[in-house]
Amino acid sequence: MPISKLQWYAFLATAPVLWCALNFILYQESALQDVRVWLLSIPLVGLPGLAAWLLHRVLDWRLKRRFGAMSRTGLRLSLQAASLLAVVAAFTWFVFWAYGRGGLLGYRWEKGDVQLGLLLALGLSFLVETLYEADFTFIRYRESREEVRSLEQQAEHQELESLKSRINPHFLFNCFNTLSSLIPEDPGRATRFLDELSKVYRYLLWSNRQSLSTLDEEVGFIRSYCQLLKTRYGDALEVNIDVAPRYGGYAIPSLSLQLLAENAVKHNIVSGSQPLVIDIFTTDGNQLIVNNNLQRKPAKAPGARIGLENIRMKYQLLRQPGFQVIEDGKNFTVALPLLFTNSVIH
Repeated sequence: MPISKLQWYAFLATAPVLWCALNFILYQESALQDVRVWLLSIPLVGLPGLAAWLLHRVLDWRLKRRFGAMSRTGLRLSLQAASLLAVVAAFTWFVFWAYGRGGLLGYRWEKGDVQLGLLLALGLSFLVETLYEADFTFIRYRESREEVRSLEQQAEHQELESLKSRINPHFLFNCFNTLSSLIPEDPGRATRFLDELSKVYRYLLWSNRQSLSTLDEEVGFIRSYCQLLKTRYGDALEVNIDVAPRYGGYAIPSLSLQLLAENAVKHNIVSGSQPLVIDIFTTDGNQLIVNNNLQRKPAKAPGARIGLENIRMKYQLLRQPGFQVIEDGKNFTVALPLLFTNSVIH
């Protein structure tokens, strides 16, 4: 159990105050004249006081470990107050019982002494506990800031890797080769292909400055992107999109669909005998599902998780739970939580 310097300093500053006050309650003016009062109080006040403080530190530490989440702060503080009250009451009762039971130095048990001692001990204890809680809250705040800063740094790294994959020269060269072969064979189709290619790269440049895009924007982009892929792969690639209109104004991290579609094509066999099927659809519960049949290539390309980690990091920065990756041997499924935005209202 860690005990901070602040906790030790606070204990060493307040324990002597309580020690002196209890001696004056027990013996009043004679406490200043009889050294035996102070010698006797070492085993009967000082040592039990240290034991009670350590016991409460253990209980406090366990409560912070178990109920440390911000959402459970109210419950944790209630339990800490109850444990502090119990420990302080037990310590105070023991001190006055021990002195009164033995009639030490002529002391006689008085109910008023116990009440006064309890009020004094509780007052000092709750004052110190408030200081501890302020220190704990500050540490949690600092850790939270450091965690956010770390996530932002990781996100920047992932964003750089994602940008490299967005402007993938191999994809661009393949598009140019496809366009070159289409021009003499089918000029009309080549024109449509070039239109879709311009839409794709226009959106890539725009989305690079945006952290979120609406589902309508992402779906419009992925249709153009998949049209380019379909021109290359033909019937070997099938993309099915079924998005409920009511989710059109919801948002997801920009280029999430492109990253998932690119990963599916990159890491799976795409052939006439083994078509790759990508399904994109919404479900109740504000989720977008991207699923593809799993038919891994024999030689797995490096960096298979860059796109997924990039998306996961963005959801972490947004503190939005629900991002899931499920692989069952037959299908590879990614669940993207849809984020409610002002555009949904308008």
